[in-house]
Amino acid sequence: MSIYVFIYGTLRAGEINDLAQAAAARGLPPAQRIGPATVPGMLVDFGQWPGLIPVADGRRVRGEVYRVRPALLALMDEIEEYVPGQKCCFVRRETVARLDLSAGRTRELHCHYYPIDPALRGAAVDIAADDWIAYRQSRLSNTGW
Repeated sequence: MSIYVFIYGTLRAGEINDLAQAAAARGLPPAQRIGPATVPGMLVDFGQWPGLIPVADGRRVRGEVYRVRPALLALMDEIEEYVPGQKCCFVRRETVARLDLSAGRTRELHCHYYPIDPALRGAAVDIAADDWIAYRQSRLSNTGW
């Protein structure tokens, strides 16, 4: 059974919850990178990590799609502090990601992702950018963080 997951924030390569490093630390098989993709939504800034709020107004968030095994999906739930049936900031939902293929072609793929519960966004600031990593790096270079 293939499980596809779209990741957009701290689970991305080189970030604080790097999915490959998290899998290796638990002795789990690594995720298989499928490719860059986007999903409908907007980003908000919680400081050290982003949140994604689904929107239907044409805005999209950049990230990557991976194929994972159930044990790795369970680890991702743990990292995102997602517990089914409990109130959580991050919720695991299904969405349709638009994979970026070569020569400007795209392909749609059903996958899981971790948007936030909009009711729990608190004082998180809206991000105009569509890519957390580019935004975070720009923020660091502009503030000296």
